Order: sequence, then C-alpha cells, then structure tokens
Amino acid sequence: MVKGEKIMSAGVRYKLNRFDMIFTIFSYSFLMFCLLIVIYPLIYIVSSSFSSTDAVTSGRVWLLPVEPSLLGYKAVFKNSQILTGYANSLFYTVAGTVINIVLTVMAGYPLSRRDFFGRGAIMAIFTFTMLFSGGMIPTYILVQKLGMIDSRWAMLIPQALGVWNVIIARTFFMSTIPDELYEAAQLDGCSDIRFLLKIVLPLSTAILSVLALFYAVGNWNSYFNALLYLRDPDKFPLQIVLRNILILNKSKSEMLDNVDMMNQAKGLEELLKYALIVVASVPVLMIYPFVQKYFVKGIMIGSLKG
Repeated sequence: MVKGEKIMSAGVRYKLNRFDMIFTIFSYSFLMFCLLIVIYPLIYIVSSSFSSTDAVTSGRVWLLPVEPSLLGYKAVFKNSQILTGYANSLFYTVAGTVINIVLTVMAGYPLSRRDFFGRGAIMAIFTFTMLFSGGMIPTYILVQKLGMIDSRWAMLIPQALGVWNVIIARTFFMSTIPDELYEAAQLDGCSDIRFLLKIVLPLSTAILSVLALFYAVGNWNSYFNALLYLRDPDKFPLQIVLRNILILNKSKSEMLDNVDMMNQAKGLEELLKYALIVVASVPVLMIYPFVQKYFVKGIMIGSLKG
C-alpha cells in the first residue's frame, strides 16, 4: 500500500492516509492471528481423527493426517448404540427446538405489547429465575413427581424455555413490529392470533432462525439432563453414548497386562477421542451455513436506530 491509495467500500471510494493504512494492516494481522488460533485446533482434531494410532500417540500429527487411517471411525461406528444415539439426538434436537421456539414466541410476543396488563411484573419474575433457581435436587424431585424419569419428556420439558432468549425475542418484537401496524390490522378486522401468524412471524424470520440455531445447538450438545433422568440406553442421546464409549474403552485399556496391548489400546483411546469429536460436531457444522445469513441479520437488527 502507498499513501493516498483508494479502497472501495459499499460502492464508495475512500482515501487512506498513513495512519489508516497502519491501522488496517494491524487489524488484518490481528484478525488473521485470531483466525489461526481458532482454526488450528479444528484442523488438528480432524487430521488426528484420520491418522494412525502410532502417529497420534507419538505426537507426529501437526497439520495434515499422518499415515491416513479410518480406524478411529470404524471403532466408533462399530458400536451399535451410535446410530441409536444419533436418532435420539436428532429427535431431541428437532422436537426440543420446535417446543423452544413456540414457547419463546408465546412468551416474548405478549410481553412486547405495551397494552399487555402486568407485563412488567411477569418480566420481573422471568428475570428473577435467571438469578435464582431451585437447584438440581428440587428440579430432580419435580421431574420425578411429574413421572418423567426415564422418559423422553425429561429431555424436552425441563429446558423448554430459555429466559434470555425470551428477552431477545421480546426486544426484537418491540423494536421491529410497530404499534401502528397492529392498529391498522385491527381496523381491517384482524384477530391477535392471525396478526401473530400472518404478520409478526413472517417479519421475524431472522430472529427466529437465530433462536432456532441457539436452541438446536444446546439441545444437540445436551447431556446432563440425560445423565440425571434417563436409565434406558435406547433413549440415550449421542453425547451420553460417546461418553460411555470413551469410559468403557479407558477401563478396558487399564485392565490389560500386556504392555504392547496396553499401548495399542491407549493409542486407540486417543484416536477415538478425536473421531468422536468430529462425529458429534458434523451435524451442527452442516446446519450452520444454511442459517448463517439469518444469524448475522438477526444479531444486527435493532442494534441501530435512526
């Protein structure tokens, strides 16, 4: 770059002075450094999952796979519980996200209406639950009294509503859906339910996509509720299945007397860790590109006024 060089931004040409050029170079360098910090562990995990056990245990994997092998993935999918765990996690993610979004809209939209009586008190109660909760034992007792122990409902109901997401939805509705639009719809004889379904929701695609992504990732990675409430292995989500595989593999390797077999089992254990991380992350990584544009738009909407 030279002094006075012009750059294009959104169709407008700007002249860069020396300070601007230095700041731009520093910004890009810093961002590239942050990108390397974030992306290198991901590349390392993927490369290690496709490498041999000897290459992984000896630390020879740095960037690309060494002695390419599918042994880790063969060991993962050899377990019959993997496909069951995938199906369960898919069900919990889809059903849970639908329930999450429906309840979030049902809570956030009324609270965004200025003519809704008592919305301040209800919002205060919602906010109170973010600071204070009943705790794990009272929650477990409640789930037990409701008859949801070892039931799929235990994975859907206790985490059906996120208060923070309700606040996000409420703020979006308040800043995006004007009162004049509702008044005009009322003059045309539109009911509240029809206004919500036909006008509010179509205008809220961006924020609903963002909330769906947040909820879906949380439901896919959820394991603690399954650890507490589920007993039947056929109902376990993928995260619990993967955890059990790692623990079982580790316990087996510790019981071996032969040193060579122990080292081989230890190498397989390390290889399994990387393969399991990839297996558990692929579905979310496949979904994100389809909602990425809504994610950016949903984050930015309402941030600027004028």
